[in-house]
Amino acid sequence: MTHSSASSAGSFERLEFLGDRVLGLIVAERLHALYPEDNEGAVATKYNTLVRKEACARAAEAASLGADLVLANSESQSGGRRKAGILADACEAVIAALYLDGGMAAAERFFDCYWQDNFSDLGRDTRDPKTSLQEWSQALPDHPMPSYRLLSQDGPDHAPRFTVEVAVAGRPPATGEGKSKREAEQAAARALLEKVQSQ
Repeated sequence: MTHSSASSAGSFERLEFLGDRVLGLIVAERLHALYPEDNEGAVATKYNTLVRKEACARAAEAASLGADLVLANSESQSGGRRKAGILADACEAVIAALYLDGGMAAAERFFDCYWQDNFSDLGRDTRDPKTSLQEWSQALPDHPMPSYRLLSQDGPDHAPRFTVEVAVAGRPPATGEGKSKREAEQAAARALLEKVQSQ
């Protein structure tokens, strides 16, 4: 599977487009059958959980797709085989290839094999921690917005570590670490939510 970093002309980008639509149909049909009592809003929430980038990346990891990626050296050295965005795109491309080669039945077999862990998320709050923190803060009397501050960036270029602090007015701040600034912000938001919910 050739990523666009290695060859834009021969990459799997076009297959992603098709795979996204095939996955959407599989998920929509499956939810329609499994949850006949759910209204449209409830089904839409479950649908978003099962087709989002994180769900596709988790399925790609379960299928060990990262090992089969063809990446530019720079992308490979920066951890491209573990990046959720690349894994999710590759997963959609595989679904498209299976659909083109073996029809919907082949794509559904892949889905049934590698999406089981994602179904366990359907009963949980699957919003990312930054979104949850923002919604919590907006419910406070003064509607303060969380503010994020980069404290440090360490490590080599191919494996950086970011430390971020998040604060909400009137609450003690919290910090988080991650391999990207966004990941560190998510970790910080999660830590602050855990603090306020334990008080």
